[in-house]
Amino acid sequence: MSTDGQMDAASIAAAVAGGRTSARTIVTEALGRIARCDDRLNAFTDVLGARALARADAVDAALRGGDTAGPLAGVPFAVKNLIDIAGLPTRAGSKINRDRAPAAQDGTLVRRLEAAGAILIGALNMGEYAYDFTGENVHDGDAHNPHALDRMTGGSSSGSGAAIAAGMVPLTLGSDTNGSIRVPAAFCGCFGLKPTYGRLSRAGSFPFVGSLDHLGPMARTVTDLALAYDAMQGPDPDDPVATTRASEPALPILESGLDGLRIAVAGGYFARGGDPDAFAAVARVAEALGASRTVELPEAQRARAAAYLITAAEGATLHLDRLRTRPRDFDPAVRDRLIAGAMIPAPFVERAQRFRRWYRAAVLGLFDSVDVILAPTTPCRAPEGGQTHFVLDGVSLPVRANIGVFTQPISFIGLPVVAAPVWLDDGLPLGVQVIAPPWREDLALRVARHLERIGTCAAPIAELP
Repeated sequence: MSTDGQMDAASIAAAVAGGRTSARTIVTEALGRIARCDDRLNAFTDVLGARALARADAVDAALRGGDTAGPLAGVPFAVKNLIDIAGLPTRAGSKINRDRAPAAQDGTLVRRLEAAGAILIGALNMGEYAYDFTGENVHDGDAHNPHALDRMTGGSSSGSGAAIAAGMVPLTLGSDTNGSIRVPAAFCGCFGLKPTYGRLSRAGSFPFVGSLDHLGPMARTVTDLALAYDAMQGPDPDDPVATTRASEPALPILESGLDGLRIAVAGGYFARGGDPDAFAAVARVAEALGASRTVELPEAQRARAAAYLITAAEGATLHLDRLRTRPRDFDPAVRDRLIAGAMIPAPFVERAQRFRRWYRAAVLGLFDSVDVILAPTTPCRAPEGGQTHFVLDGVSLPVRANIGVFTQPISFIGLPVVAAPVWLDDGLPLGVQVIAPPWREDLALRVARHLERIGTCAAPIAELP
């Protein structure tokens, strides 16, 4: 059974568990596709062929011995290089971190995926220290969009989006502080899940902004997102932020349909300041769901500003020693923003945090009358590589600072979101955020699965030249 590494995770696991193929065959084909494709995409920073094949052999041996290999049996996956991999320094997209000692063990989510039968195959490119929306990296080189090699992948989980879109692996892990899963999902045309803040452990990952950081999966199907999400849930004593809530599996209710769900479209701030196609994508999704109601998130523009301020201040605090001792080893664009963050007066940060508490309560009040809210993911399609500005409503705006205009007000208060890809008419995707109340990832996944099933949202593998 030949797969060329391009089957979805659920199909791979079923085929491996059913004896129709082997984990070694799956991993070998995935490694071959990486070797054929990644010189054009630069998605991977490390390929772990020997480790992956040894793990595949262990999965196959367990199955031959009559054991079960888990719901992700034989599924290759790769992780953003800010997540610990035993034996590798955790780069976080930087030059400085290459001097760190290799990680002594895998991060919690890597261990949980492998416990479910998945097979780690490599580490993925990213924006430096996750402070990036473009997918460009001055140290490791830029990742390239598989659907248009001259376009950005989006960041900071750039390699995570590119590897999925190119079919090199069916499952990746990324991180999302202000939009770093959702933006590359939109630009690369795949599905991404930013869970509720605290839902998935961050232990064994390099931080950026502790009060905003999330880890989550990216995939070509919503079923694969749910499989990975279910495998990674659960409290973790090594992560003080991780919830002690019991796991709440999403996969069993994925096909439950939309009966009774109250779905609304975000208006106001989320209906302006973007390319018309960004709003057309939301309108297409809303029509497919029969969603005609509009709600307005109060003070969303101020929420974005407060998220920016907290990001800059917390990120700068984390990197103060590196800024003092090795300023020339940063990407200048990242360094300068961190230096600016270090100069923000403490009362400004305190005021932003007070506003954050008010904003969270106000937004959660909306979910008394709706279950899911739709919003654009990005204000435009993927810009060209190296592009520094784009024009919206006649105004030239910096790309790096403004790609997250619609994602930041959502992650600011830790809401769960599925980013779903929508294709209009020019061969490049856009994204729609399916936003749910805290701890209700199942609702966002159900809606995204329905959109996938009826063909409104899809994540095709790119045809590379």
